[in-house]
Amino acid sequence: MKLVTALVVLASSAEAFVPAVRNAVASTTALQSTLEKPQQLTRFDRIKARYKGPITTITPEIEDEVGFSYSSFEDAVAATTYSFNRNDVVKGTVVQYDKGGCIVDIGAKASAFLPFQEASLFQEQGVSIESLLSIDDEKEFEIISDEDENGQLLVSIRRIQYRQAWDDVVAMQQTDDVFEAECVSVNRGGAIFLVRGLRAFLPGSHLTGRLPDEDLIGQTLPLKFLEVNRDDNKLVVSNRRAVVETQMEDLSRGDVIDGIVKALKPYGAFVEVGGMSGLLHISQISMDRINDLEAVLKPGQRIKCMIIDHDKVNGRIALSTKTLEQEPGDMIKDPQRVYDNAEEAARVYLEKQELERKKREESAKDIVMGLGDALDDLTEGIEGDGEKEEEASDNLDSLLS
Repeated sequence: MKLVTALVVLASSAEAFVPAVRNAVASTTALQSTLEKPQQLTRFDRIKARYKGPITTITPEIEDEVGFSYSSFEDAVAATTYSFNRNDVVKGTVVQYDKGGCIVDIGAKASAFLPFQEASLFQEQGVSIESLLSIDDEKEFEIISDEDENGQLLVSIRRIQYRQAWDDVVAMQQTDDVFEAECVSVNRGGAIFLVRGLRAFLPGSHLTGRLPDEDLIGQTLPLKFLEVNRDDNKLVVSNRRAVVETQMEDLSRGDVIDGIVKALKPYGAFVEVGGMSGLLHISQISMDRINDLEAVLKPGQRIKCMIIDHDKVNGRIALSTKTLEQEPGDMIKDPQRVYDNAEEAARVYLEKQELERKKREESAKDIVMGLGDALDDLTEGIEGDGEKEEEASDNLDSLLS
């Protein structure tokens, strides 16, 4: 009986001891795994581990020969004071491509890192860091961060290019010269053009001769600035201003030009002339009355017309085909006859206008000369006579009234 009781007590003690042993073993295993966990490598250690180039062992004899050792180099680095601040612009050399950018030597304790998005002001879709920068390229970089735990700085080329681009754009606006730019995208309101790497908006109303569609992407057009706002990062350009000022220099009243009918309105037709839009008023289409404009002109139709007036400041052109008709109603009955004889009809019309102008000048001259003779007759022999002078003045007023 005593033996059975002793065995029961011993079994109970063993059961109580087993969890404690298990807990001790688990704690020892966790501690061991913590101690065996490798330390996190620095960026330099990771680059060093991937390095596949030749490794040269520097012996004491080599150090004595060159008069310099690793230890003396480390002392020199430690004794050197570096002063790199955020927004500083420094010179550097691209030394290695790295994931998401490249490594740049700027003379600091650790190489700087250039993120891919900071490598250029404008990056086309699918472009790589290798196509933007080459190894050993020497450029200026702007520091855009403080040192991290490894002493590394972030640098940027894009921010330098951004400031330079705005300086160029402001200078271009001041001279108001025509420049060319490429279209990179279109939207419902207009198109986006790249000007010195900056995105500029071209309103659809300032695009001459066409609509802002997908076919415009990749094309280069002459432009002028409408608005330049550096503070709001806003650029607005105009193709119409550039085209009008260029084309208007070569246009004069009386010129016969080719055009394409772009749109019909109740009051006339809009005709594209050399990239500009001119108005052919319904009263200037034919000497005969036009009841149905669509029966005479259609969108897309090529016509010949004469410039009868222009506004070079606002880029407006007034056109006429009536002046090219040899017989009233030719534009309605036989428009091809008008186009075939347009140059000759324009010459005859201009000669007629010149003769009429000279007749008006002669008539005005005769009126002035006749008025002078009348004045001479009125004032002849009345000098010094107040009553006669007053009478002459009354006669003169009657002539002028």
